[in-house]
Amino acid sequence: MATDRKATVGEYMTPDVDTVSPDERVGAVARRIAESDEHSGFPVCVGRRVVGFVTASDLLRAADTEPIAGVMSDDLLVAHPDMAVDDAARVILRSGIRKLPVVGDDGDLVGIISNADVIRSQIERATPGKVDKLVRTLASIHDVSPTQERREVELARLTPTQSKVYADELEGRRYELERGLAEPLVVIDNAGDRYLADGHHRVKAAARLGIEEMDAYVIVLESAVDLGMAKTAARDGLESIADIAVVDYAAHPLVEKTHRLRDEC
Repeated sequence: MATDRKATVGEYMTPDVDTVSPDERVGAVARRIAESDEHSGFPVCVGRRVVGFVTASDLLRAADTEPIAGVMSDDLLVAHPDMAVDDAARVILRSGIRKLPVVGDDGDLVGIISNADVIRSQIERATPGKVDKLVRTLASIHDVSPTQERREVELARLTPTQSKVYADELEGRRYELERGLAEPLVVIDNAGDRYLADGHHRVKAAARLGIEEMDAYVIVLESAVDLGMAKTAARDGLESIADIAVVDYAAHPLVEKTHRLRDEC
């Protein structure tokens, strides 16, 4: 599954983009931003041709009746769909912008890529490495030939293999889920029994958010094998996500160790 091919902007951009026109007024656009949970600015377009970009900070300095053409930035950075995501990341990082309009060969707007999209691309390219390593381990230990799939899995059908998660990390995973930044899960389908190999904080956070399905890399074993993680689940009485305990960060072993070292000084 691992590949040296570079991910492109076209694969990670958002194709449906809200825009404003140069003739719209500052007050109306400011209200759109204030009433939105996801917009901090808009590409400014004539038809689909990008002529500028306007941000919330641009609007703060202008009267409500002023046209967007008078406050927008027209010294614009744009990306092409075939551009490597890594290159787009450098542009976003070095310019300090949060979103980069994407234009096609004809100069028309075809999408937008944000810093969140860039982060997601890095996450999704890292996960296959975990999966490949786990596949090789299973094949070596159990003398099987696992296959891999990428699909949505029902959380209610997963058997956890980790008995606890930490409250502070759980909040981080919740934040990622709410913004579409969470890594895919890694699941082993052992002849129909689905064991969660990676992603316990994510599924616990998802359960709290009422999410019923999540994206996952699924390693499929056609014939059942005696998995060590299945023994762990049985030993700890783990049958569903509800059985995963949430532990306060102060109980984390590294924190306890730090406390002990302090007390011994």
